[in-house]
Amino acid sequence: MFRSYWIHLKSTGISPYIWTILVMLPFYFIFQQSATTIEIFVGIFLTLIFFLIYWLAFVSKGWTVYLWTCILIGISIATTIQFSYVYFAFFLAYLIGNVKDRVAFLTLYFIHLFGTSAAINLNIVWKEELFLRQLPMVVVIWISIILLPFSIRHKTERGQLQEKLEDANKRISELVKLEERQRIARDLHDTLGQKLSLIGLKSDLARKLIHKDPERARDELYDVQQTARTALNEVRKMVAHMRGIRLVEELVHVKQILKAAQIELVTEPDFNLTNVSLLTENILSMCLKEAVTNIVKHSGATECSIYYDQSDSESVLTVKDNGNKAVAGIDFNKGSGLLGMKERLEFVNGSLEILVKDGTMLVIKVPNVVRLSDRGGA
Repeated sequence: MFRSYWIHLKSTGISPYIWTILVMLPFYFIFQQSATTIEIFVGIFLTLIFFLIYWLAFVSKGWTVYLWTCILIGISIATTIQFSYVYFAFFLAYLIGNVKDRVAFLTLYFIHLFGTSAAINLNIVWKEELFLRQLPMVVVIWISIILLPFSIRHKTERGQLQEKLEDANKRISELVKLEERQRIARDLHDTLGQKLSLIGLKSDLARKLIHKDPERARDELYDVQQTARTALNEVRKMVAHMRGIRLVEELVHVKQILKAAQIELVTEPDFNLTNVSLLTENILSMCLKEAVTNIVKHSGATECSIYYDQSDSESVLTVKDNGNKAVAGIDFNKGSGLLGMKERLEFVNGSLEILVKDGTMLVIKVPNVVRLSDRGGA
């Protein structure tokens, strides 16, 4: 229970040790400033009531939050005047910063600011010794109640906007996938629909003629064979020319990822790709993304080198890091993405080579002319 409470204090953005000290301090001030047992009792009672209502203000919803906050402001002003304990104002600054309604936020903010400022000025005018001794900290608290609520509110709003942005991006991603599926379905229907219908009709005709007119049946079956081959070639062309991720576009994304991870990128100014199919470039781009993701997550590297070389027969992408965590064979069975990278490359008769020396180097090779028939036969 204490551990979860400690974690909650950390999530506020303020050190849990500061919160702990501020919780303990009021009892010190009560015993320092109280002349009678009744005053001590009243001080302890107000302190316990403050923390109880403070908890209620956080778990409540609707107008009751504003009621509890106003009561807390009254207790804070009372303890400031009576016991020279101004630090409840810090608790209130954090609470008010979490009020969602803008009008309520501004109303409570100014009530708290003016009330606390008045209580501070009264103590200065009355020249309370304990209060004057802590005057530098009082100034810090006063500045906090001016700035902290707006800082917390801005942080909360930014977090909410970030969540909405992530939701919108996910929605857009789903819509893009849906549109891509529909486009592929339309292309397949337009490419195969007519030819498959023709194959069906000619097959039925050949079946009927096989005994009556074998020669004509043979011609119809030959047409079926040619139509099937034409349809297969069109499907392969469609797959090979599907719009994929450009290597240059992926490199821009990679630069952003490495910069955010504070990993220095060493690469050529530009990759010169010539006579490389979209399918090949798409495979290279996905492999580059997986390789850099592994470097950021697992390598502990401070530098990443990316080079591209192309010969008449193949394209070679080299990704090297200076990390201290080498890749082992067992990593292919883990969620590092290496297995998926290897499978993609095998699909286009490519290869993945891993070299471990002063870091890890991945050598990704893909033939420039991808022959899909090697995978599926004609």
